[in-house]
Amino acid sequence: MILPKVIPILIVCSCLSATAPAQEVSPSPPTIPPSSAVEHTQDFSEIVVRITSVRLTASAKLSIKGKLGPKLGQDVYFGTGFCLDAACRFIATNYHVAATARPHKIKREKIIQRYFATGPHDKGATANVVQNDVLAFAIKRDLAIFELQRPLPHHHGLTFSLDELQVGQEVDIYGYPMGMINPIRKLTRFPATFKGPTTSGLLAFDYQLSAGKPITIGGASGGIVVDRKSEKIVGILSGSGFNETMALAVPVQTLADFVSKVQPFLAQRVFPTTKDVSPVSADLYPKFVPRRTDGLQHRPEEPYEVSVLRKKAQLLADSMRNFIAVQSFAWGSGDKEPSAQAEYEVRIIDGVQRFRRYPDGERELEEIPNPRVNGWVNPADEWSKVPNMVGTEFRLKVHQAADLVVNEQRMKVFQYYASAEDNLCPFAPVEDFGFFTINKTVAVACYGEVWTDEDANIIRISEHLELSDKLKAYRGWEDCQVVLTYGWLNRENDPPRLVPLTIFAVARYKKHVHWCRGQFRDYQIFSTRARIIASSQP
Repeated sequence: MILPKVIPILIVCSCLSATAPAQEVSPSPPTIPPSSAVEHTQDFSEIVVRITSVRLTASAKLSIKGKLGPKLGQDVYFGTGFCLDAACRFIATNYHVAATARPHKIKREKIIQRYFATGPHDKGATANVVQNDVLAFAIKRDLAIFELQRPLPHHHGLTFSLDELQVGQEVDIYGYPMGMINPIRKLTRFPATFKGPTTSGLLAFDYQLSAGKPITIGGASGGIVVDRKSEKIVGILSGSGFNETMALAVPVQTLADFVSKVQPFLAQRVFPTTKDVSPVSADLYPKFVPRRTDGLQHRPEEPYEVSVLRKKAQLLADSMRNFIAVQSFAWGSGDKEPSAQAEYEVRIIDGVQRFRRYPDGERELEEIPNPRVNGWVNPADEWSKVPNMVGTEFRLKVHQAADLVVNEQRMKVFQYYASAEDNLCPFAPVEDFGFFTINKTVAVACYGEVWTDEDANIIRISEHLELSDKLKAYRGWEDCQVVLTYGWLNRENDPPRLVPLTIFAVARYKKHVHWCRGQFRDYQIFSTRARIIASSQP
């Protein structure tokens, strides 16, 4: 197995007019407090941002000679977004804002990736009027995320609340609505109270007009609904209700589920109470070291639960021998934002892994290129090799620990250990001296944990490389580990199957910590079959 190669540091317009049908809400009289009675500790101009897009359009015009010719015009789209993370490298907004405005930049920072929670082919999608056009999407998942190339300077995110709202709870709505005449938009606050949930899964709020103007004038879509006391985000402004002073918002829980699906590493930082297993989770128990035995002995029979784990691990490894997916990588150090990112199409055929730069790369690569940073760690195919090792290598000592509940899920926990003499866990450090590199693979001891659900389906595996004192003294290594998570892929006309979701590799070299976050998406599953055809010729 090729484990992480680590190189040491040498000197790293859309309007709020997505018209939803009238929806039933819990009846409650609106009680709007005066706006002057509120004191704020946050500067919301550092959290909420404008989204603006201008596109040239061509229309027919009648010339002097009576012939039709092209006429250039402009379509301007407006919306609102907000910082999703603390560094403000991810901007959240509505799907209908992202789909109509289609901006390329936000506050001069380039958008490098777009994530949509819904679309015209989404289950429950309905036709909605947006900017005098008809757009199909599921209203309850009216969300999108823009990933920026660099964080927005002088901006930051706000914490979220997943607590259930109470009828009459006081909130504030923030967005950039359009003015009646002046197109210059200003951040506007609308005091409001929670009215109740709608039948479509949205949240309804009664709000107070701002300077006599309603939110529905446009541009405020994608703004935030903030609890007045805690100043935590409780909803994402999406549309208007069936009267002038009612606004609808997507619940924060829907946003948390969406982020967990498309950006699991980000979800663990923004929503620490998410029910999914963290892709960077720590082991639950101290390192397992099997008891030493003297002399030759018969190999003891493994407990039933361990034998079941072995079979499940082997089935998992065998089921991942043929597929195509997109694998993203982000490299960084310490607690900093990623210093390099890349995406590759990974193709696995009969267990052999190959890469191609996504989306338009032509060269086939056996390994991903090293990032252009001073220090890095690269994961390889541990997502396949570690389950195979657990399933087939009986030199690996496996022990079942006590079950635990992780994020409201009961997990079976198994620990494993292999010594350096077992020769199961290789370590491949790389030293780069500019004009040449030194790369030597050595066998080391390793240990880790396997988490399964109650049916013994593997959800998470960790692997820690136990570096010897001699190796540490020579190389300066302190620790190297990998965390893998798996999830169910559900497709029509295909039984559910476990696939790798994330891979997280981290290495500590002297006082430096280098990491790589990998994520799989856009799966294409296929199988290979062989036939022997008899020739009729002599």
